[in-house]
Amino acid sequence: MSALDIGVMDFAFDNSFHRSMGGFYAPADAAKPSMPELLAINHLLADRLGLDVGGTAKDELARIFSGHVLPEGSNPLALAYAGHQFGHFSPQLGDGRALLLGEIIAPEGARYDVQLKGSGPTAFSRNGDGKAAIGPVLREFLVSEAMAAMGVPTTRALAAVATGDRVQRERAHPGAVLTRIASSHIRVGTFQFFAAHFGADHIVQLADYSIRRHFPDLAQAANPSLALLDRVIGLQCELVARWLAVGFIHGVMNTDNVAISGETIDYGPCAFMDRFAVNTVFSSIDANGRYAYGRQPQILHWNMARFAEALLPAIHRVSPADVDAAKALVDAIPVRFRTIWHAQVRGKLGLGGEGPDDSELIDTLFDELEEHDVDFTSFFRALAMLLRGDGAMLESLLPALDAMAPWIAQWWERIAHKATGPLEHAAAMDAVNPLYIPRNHLVEAALDAAEAGDLAPWLELLEVVRHPYALRQGHERFAAPAPADAGPYTTFCGT
Repeated sequence: MSALDIGVMDFAFDNSFHRSMGGFYAPADAAKPSMPELLAINHLLADRLGLDVGGTAKDELARIFSGHVLPEGSNPLALAYAGHQFGHFSPQLGDGRALLLGEIIAPEGARYDVQLKGSGPTAFSRNGDGKAAIGPVLREFLVSEAMAAMGVPTTRALAAVATGDRVQRERAHPGAVLTRIASSHIRVGTFQFFAAHFGADHIVQLADYSIRRHFPDLAQAANPSLALLDRVIGLQCELVARWLAVGFIHGVMNTDNVAISGETIDYGPCAFMDRFAVNTVFSSIDANGRYAYGRQPQILHWNMARFAEALLPAIHRVSPADVDAAKALVDAIPVRFRTIWHAQVRGKLGLGGEGPDDSELIDTLFDELEEHDVDFTSFFRALAMLLRGDGAMLESLLPALDAMAPWIAQWWERIAHKATGPLEHAAAMDAVNPLYIPRNHLVEAALDAAEAGDLAPWLELLEVVRHPYALRQGHERFAAPAPADAGPYTTFCGT
């Protein structure tokens, strides 16, 4: 495959992983699609990255972002990693359908990976076709943009391109390629792979690179690898708390899907909860509910324990005594997470600072939401409307007028003790509680239309979820809960 001089759209790659981490990846190449066609380009993200996509023809963008041609300076490679998948260790996974083209440095100085996802087989494909269907590609584009708009750390979608080829899953689907942007694609599973196969020297090298790239302030710590563990645990606690706060269920929290940058990565069988139930599962491959909504904090703890295990050779090399310190960091995760989670919920409830009875108020809330089968996203907006003197929205969500009366009275009393008035509290709540999310029934309808050749519903939904907080006239159906007769919703991995 020849490189293409794309003129004004200069990626100006600076590929530090390719340059300094030989042995941690396999060189790879993309399969040429037969008829690449641009489906979507993220102009705002491109501007942030310093890429002038507006100066490049659509057919040329399709060729670039499908892997049909390579931009100048790219070094395509597939990353090696392992992972615990549903609790079972797979010693070799790796990028089986993705290519890291290289790294770019945005105008503000941040470094980002540019990766093609669904671009064909690599050395890690394990007999898979390495391709992606249009549905999973557009789902990831849509949901990652929604997450970014809600302030949830996430990888981003730069482009989606139809390949003109068919991808065989349970049936044949139109093929597509996603261009994903991430702070990096280093995962917990990356550390696991090199801990399992190569040992301390490689773990030290990977930890040192990760610190240089993501957390340069940790280089001066007494034990940088221990500090890395602490930092990543903190980021993952923040991330999962943010997931729970918007009703997001990742669906496949395997260690190969946990980025050390603290970004949400790999939107496979993900979805947003409609009516609240702590054990909600959408993934077709999660029969035992390992990655249910309410189990995500426990899996965070489990995944970070696996990260600590993989880091131990590097931690031990600096100070054997710090192995106990690493264990203490892992043991403290439940308390650390609960503190962060309660802060998230206080914000959603407009409570401001911490109060003595917050734990009881918060825990009782989720019991009440489940008992009364309340729509999770709408409930918090309805509380804000109640503060404005309008209880109609809340009444529409509850099975009876007095269904949550004791809890609401307790919450109202907590609000009443604040110096600010109810309208200020309502405004603060609306600033953190989304009105528009990628509702599952809307997502499926948009993806079905896109597969049939009509992108308009998907584009409309994308535009809506990019502005999740402000009420907009004519968008009522995007804020409405799922239909009462909606059946069980199931998502699929896409591979």
